[in-house]
Amino acid sequence: MELIPGFAVYADPSSEKAGNYVYVPKDEVFSPSDELEFLLNKGLMSSTPGLWTMLDTSERKSLSFPSFTAIDSLFDDTVVEQPPSTVSAMLVEMARKLLNAWRPASDTMEEALQALKGLKFEMPQLIASDRFAWFRDEEFARQTLSGLNPLSIQLVTEFPFVSKLDEKEYGPRESGLTKELIEEQIGQAMTVEEAVEKKKLFMLDYHDMLLPFVNDVRELDGTTLYGSRTLFFLTEQGTLRPIAIELTRPKGKPPILAEAWSQVFTPQQWDGTGSWLWKLAKAHVLAHDSGYHQLVNHWLRTHCCVEPYIIAANRQLSRMHPIFRLLHPHFRYTMQINAKSREKLINADGIIERAFSPGRYSMMLSSAAYKEHWRFDMEALPADLIRRGMAVEEEDGTLTLTIKDYPYANDGLLVWESIKEWTSDYVKHYYSSAADVTGDKELNGWWDEVRTQGHADKKDEPWWPKLDSRESLVQVLTSIMWVTSGHHAAVNFAQYPLAGYFPNRPTIARKKMPVEEGPDRAEHMADFRAKPEKELLEVFPSQFQAVLVMTVLHVLSSHWPDEQHMGRHVEPAWEADPIIKSAFQKLQDNMLKNEEIIDERNGAGDLRNRCGAGVMPYELFKRSSGAGDTGKGLPYSISI
Repeated sequence: MELIPGFAVYADPSSEKAGNYVYVPKDEVFSPSDELEFLLNKGLMSSTPGLWTMLDTSERKSLSFPSFTAIDSLFDDTVVEQPPSTVSAMLVEMARKLLNAWRPASDTMEEALQALKGLKFEMPQLIASDRFAWFRDEEFARQTLSGLNPLSIQLVTEFPFVSKLDEKEYGPRESGLTKELIEEQIGQAMTVEEAVEKKKLFMLDYHDMLLPFVNDVRELDGTTLYGSRTLFFLTEQGTLRPIAIELTRPKGKPPILAEAWSQVFTPQQWDGTGSWLWKLAKAHVLAHDSGYHQLVNHWLRTHCCVEPYIIAANRQLSRMHPIFRLLHPHFRYTMQINAKSREKLINADGIIERAFSPGRYSMMLSSAAYKEHWRFDMEALPADLIRRGMAVEEEDGTLTLTIKDYPYANDGLLVWESIKEWTSDYVKHYYSSAADVTGDKELNGWWDEVRTQGHADKKDEPWWPKLDSRESLVQVLTSIMWVTSGHHAAVNFAQYPLAGYFPNRPTIARKKMPVEEGPDRAEHMADFRAKPEKELLEVFPSQFQAVLVMTVLHVLSSHWPDEQHMGRHVEPAWEADPIIKSAFQKLQDNMLKNEEIIDERNGAGDLRNRCGAGVMPYELFKRSSGAGDTGKGLPYSISI
């Protein structure tokens, strides 16, 4: 076995190499049609990196794009004007081109690369709407509320900002985001204290989460990392304006770079150098946000943490149990897709470790986030919004959003309430009293196994809900059903529409800031001043990483042909009972009403976070979607 550098563990080649088979019980596997669809997907995901092994040398693998024109050449403008094709048709066409690209060993590299020129990606929806959207600060801010990761933005409730990490190990705890700097950036409109009181300041805070990984990540080839804080100001129009980014490097490993370093970058720079430094700082923050989105808000909080609910349900609940029947469509294919992810995506040296920040430490970051932040009671949408300061619960139990135009929360709460009403009607039909809930041995056996075995390291936490009433059961079930449907849809199905054009959301930052203190600072600054565009392109993912990620995101954003959508698919057991059938009809009606409300909101000119020139409408909670990469659709389960 090979010792993993930086870890007190060994890599077992039989379990760590890409492509390992992960067992899935037969009743959890894909249907034949979906298996065929996934095999095509899998073929694409494996063929593309395989094809690029022709370039898989340390020199070629780190090759940057020479220009933005080269990036644009990856996309086919004509696709935008054509009707959307199914995933299968798209993959068959791409597979044909990939097969044409393969040549006998005697053929030259140039011939193979020439064949690749016909392989074009569909134009992502964001760039089809506005070619320069990725470049604008207002779009950068807007996507914290209606983008791919709208679950990290939080209200600033305390000032000054102080790290909770050990000062001796990581450097000064005080932030460089000072009172004077903030007040200058908001035009002296108010003091910082007033801005906090009036709920005007918001933040993406990856400082304490990422800083412990910085030194280890920096020892990897072709990447770097900082801890970061990004501060936003809420305008009178209800939009966010980015006002500062703080990037921090902790104390290094002696004797090199032993001192901590931190610098604040602002958008209001009226000189070329300051303007480009701001663009570089944004690229670093976006890489942080992309990694956290993929590893925590996507993989950890949906795919990973849902597994114990599924396993315990199959072990503790009979197929005839009403709660099993309620949850069954929400668990469809999740074990299978997670197995595929462990074979190709999150495995050692897999796609995530190759192309996302923080590289080989990705699963460590996910585990650290689980340990520090995951709580079942906070996975409910209202509780999550309240925890982040993005909503306040009124005396009557209703929520008031801190930012009125917060598309993820606005539309998500429609879905949450629809699920909760359906679940409440269902539970009340089968459980007439609290005694029925506490006396259900199968139900309590399921919930006990979820807590004590599925999340054993958190089994004694006081925040676990107790199944002691119909209301508590409804809350538990609604939370699980929300995570598998609404939460997952929000973080998954916009991946290619928003991140397919990777400058909008680079998944990794490969080069440190040119102003960072160090022995090479003077030379780095000289190169940066001479060619700032080249500097930004060298921060972005390499050609290898970009094509790899774009290919995968295209697949992961797509809907299956026989996907079961919320309020459309009805289980036979629900139809067999007139009362449950009637309750399900209410769910169907609510989901249709939700779509109408979403359409109205997307056309409301005063809702600038979802409507405007070149602005993508927010459609992720619209129930209906055909097959393919549509940027909308609400399946019951995590099946891709």
